[in-house]
Amino acid sequence: MTTTTPDHSALSPAGDDRPWTDPGRSADERVEALLARLTLEEKVAQLSSVWEDVEPAGPEVAPGTNLFGRVGDLDETARHGLGQLTRPYGTVPRPALEHARLLADRQRQIVARSRFGIPAMAHDECLTGFTAYGATIYPTSLGMAATFDPALIRRIGAAIGADMAAGGVHQGLAPVVDVIRDYRWGRCEETYGEDPYLVGEMGEAYVLGLQSAGVYATLKHFAGYSASMGGRNHAPVGIGRRELYDVILPPFERIVAAGVGSVMNSYAEIDGEAPAASRRLLTGVLREEWGFEGTVVSDYWSLPFLVNAHRVAADLTDAGALALRAGMDVELPDQRGFGAALVEAVGRGAVDEADVDRSVRRVLRQKVALGLLDADWDPVPPALRAGELDLDKPENRELAREVARSGAVLLSNDGGLPLPATGRIALIGPCADDVRTMFGCYSFPNHVLSDRDDLGNGVEAVSLRSALPVELPGVEWEFAPGCPIRDEDRSGIPGAVAAASGADLAVLVVGDKAGMFGIGTSGEGCDVEDLRLPGVQEELVAAVLATGTPVVLVVNSGRPYAVGRFAPDTAAMVQVFLPGEEGGRAVAELLAGAANFSGKLPVQIPNSPAGQPYTYLHPPLGDRQSRLSNLDPTPAFPFGHGLSYTTFEIDGLAADNELVPTDGEFTVSVRVRNTGSRPGAETVQLYFTDPVAQVTRPVRALLGFAKVLLEPGEETTVRFGVHTDQLSFTGLAGQRIVEPGEIVLYAGSSSGDTPAEVRVRLAGEERDVTAPRRHGVPVARS
Repeated sequence: MTTTTPDHSALSPAGDDRPWTDPGRSADERVEALLARLTLEEKVAQLSSVWEDVEPAGPEVAPGTNLFGRVGDLDETARHGLGQLTRPYGTVPRPALEHARLLADRQRQIVARSRFGIPAMAHDECLTGFTAYGATIYPTSLGMAATFDPALIRRIGAAIGADMAAGGVHQGLAPVVDVIRDYRWGRCEETYGEDPYLVGEMGEAYVLGLQSAGVYATLKHFAGYSASMGGRNHAPVGIGRRELYDVILPPFERIVAAGVGSVMNSYAEIDGEAPAASRRLLTGVLREEWGFEGTVVSDYWSLPFLVNAHRVAADLTDAGALALRAGMDVELPDQRGFGAALVEAVGRGAVDEADVDRSVRRVLRQKVALGLLDADWDPVPPALRAGELDLDKPENRELAREVARSGAVLLSNDGGLPLPATGRIALIGPCADDVRTMFGCYSFPNHVLSDRDDLGNGVEAVSLRSALPVELPGVEWEFAPGCPIRDEDRSGIPGAVAAASGADLAVLVVGDKAGMFGIGTSGEGCDVEDLRLPGVQEELVAAVLATGTPVVLVVNSGRPYAVGRFAPDTAAMVQVFLPGEEGGRAVAELLAGAANFSGKLPVQIPNSPAGQPYTYLHPPLGDRQSRLSNLDPTPAFPFGHGLSYTTFEIDGLAADNELVPTDGEFTVSVRVRNTGSRPGAETVQLYFTDPVAQVTRPVRALLGFAKVLLEPGEETTVRFGVHTDQLSFTGLAGQRIVEPGEIVLYAGSSSGDTPAEVRVRLAGEERDVTAPRRHGVPVARS
C-alpha cells in the first residue's frame, strides 16, 4: 500500500500551488495536480457518498452484522472529503428553500472538514420530475413514451434539470432505459416501453434535455434488469447473448454515444454474473467497446448485495475490491464496500491503488466540469442566492399537462367519446377521485409519503372527478367509487351498479396506485402474478358492463393489464399510464373532446391475463401456433396502436434505392393524410423484417417514427433515413453483423396496421459492425 504524505501547503490561496482551482488550465491538468496530492484515504473518499436524514434498515449477513444500518454522520464520514451527497431533497418533506439552505450548510461542512476543501456532488431521483416535496409531478416514463414525441420529452428533461440545478443538485438518477420483457414486472412504469428503438429515442431525448441544464443524467439499470425471471424484482436473468446485445443493450449504447454522464448497474444477475462486479459489462462493453468516459455509480447497496444476495464476495472489503476492479467508480447511497473497506482492500493487496486513481480521475473530471473545483465556487445554490425556489412553476405544470394529453391512448371508440355535453353520467371507480393514483412510484408523494396522507402531496393535483364537471358543466354527475384499488372489498359494487343503471352513460376509471415494495400495485417491488386488474376491480368492471349502460372504460395504470377482453362490451376504452399532477385535467379535456387523442401504445394490451412473458418483438414462433398450442398470445391492441377523433390514411411507401450495399444507407418516404373532420396528430411508424437470416429475427421491429400534426384534408410526406447498421443483429458467430439479402419495410399507424410496404435488397459481403454504430438518420417532412 502507498499513501501520499499530507501537503498542508495546499491550503494556501489559489495560485500556482493550487492549480486545480484554476479554470484557465485544462481539465486533465487540474485533475492530475489534485490527484497527486491526495492520500489514499482522500482518494477513496471521492468514491464514496453519505445519506443524511435517513436510517435505512436491511437484512443481516450474519447475526449482529447488519450491512444496511446508518454509517456515521456527515462530520465523521467527510473527514477525508466526500464524493457524493445522497438525495438532499428526496428524503424528507421540507420546503424547497429550506432544503437549499441545508445543502449549502452541508457543502460548507464538507469543504471545511476535508484538507483540500473539495465539495461533494449532490444527486437525487428525477424519474417523474425532481423527487422533491412540492416539485412538478410529470407522467411516468411509460406515459412519456406513449407520446412518441422525443422533442417533447427533451423539454421535460430540460425543465427537470433546470429545477435541480437551481437547487444545487448535480446528478439525476434517471432515465431508466430497460426494455420491458415481462409486463408482470413492477417497474414497467419507469421504462419507455418494450421496443429498444423507442426506448433509445426517448431516453436520449431526456438525457440531452437534463444535461442541457448542467445536470448529469444516469442511465439505469445496466444491464438486463427488466428481463428478470417471472417478472420479479431482483430475480435472476437467464437471457442469451442475442437478447442481451440485440434488445437490452442498444438503448444504453445509443445514449452512451450521445454523451451521457453516468451509468448505474443493475441489481439482477445475468447467467450467474452480478453486474456490479462484472468487468465484462462495466469495462469491456461500456468502456472498451463503446468508449464511455463518464462515471459508473452503484445502485443503492449493490456492494452489500454482492455479499448477502449474490454471494460472490466474502465480506464488504471483498465486495468493494470486486466492484472497483470491475469498473465501478462511485458507491451509492453511502459507503459500505468503498470507504474504509476499500482502503483495507488496497492494504490487503486485493486492489491496486492505480485502480483507485482511475476512478478518482473520472470523479474529479466531472467536478471540474461542474465548477466545483474553481477557486470562486459558491456553496450557495443559485435559487438560495435569489431567495426563491419554485419547483412547480406554471410553465412546468403546463408542460406536464401537455405530456399527459399527448400520452393518453384512445384504444377503441364505438361512439362513447367525446362525452355528451348534457344528460346524466355516472363516474365510477377507485381511480376517479384519488389524485395519488395518477402519480408514479418515484413521485415524492408515493415514494416518501405513502403512509403520510396528512402531509398532502406538496403540489396541486385535480382528480378526474373534479376536472370533468369543469369541462362539461351541463352534465349531471353521480360518483360511486365501487371498490378499493387492491383490497377485496365488494361492498361498494352494488352502489356503482345502481349509479350506472340510472345514468345515460358511465365513465369507469380503474387501475393502479403506485408505491414501493408491495405498498402499491405498481412500482419497484410491486410485481404481479398475472395481468388481471388489482383487487376486485375486474368484478366491478363486469358488474357495470352488465347493466347495459354504455361504458367508457379508462385504465390508469403503470403496466398494461389484460383489459382487451372487455373491449367488445364498451362504448370506448382509454389507456393512460399514471399521467401526473395534471392528469385529471388532461384526461378530462380529452374525454370531453376539448383536445384530441394522439398517444400510441409503447406496450401491447393483452387479451389474456396469463401467457407471459410476451412482447411484440418476437420471432415467428412467438406468433399464434394454433395447431401446436391452445394458447393464443395475440394482443387485444398491438404495440404502436392509438386512435384519434379524426382519421388518417398512410400509403405510398417508397425507397430511393432498392439495392443498397451492406455498409450503406437509404431513404424511404411515405404519405400521410388527415381524412377526417378535425385537426389531429398521427404517428407514422416504420417497421422492418428480415425474411431469411442465419438466426431467427423479429416478425416486426420498429425502425423509425414521426409524429405529424395535420389539418382536415392536409397531406404530407415523411422521409426516414435508414443506415444499414440499424438492420444489424448478432449472428451465429456472436458478432453483430449486417447480412446481405432482402429486407421488407412496412409503414402504418401501429405494428398491427401497416398497409404500406416496400422491399430493398442489401448487396455485398456480410459486414461486421463495431461501435459506435448508427442508430438512425433524422426524420424529414415535406
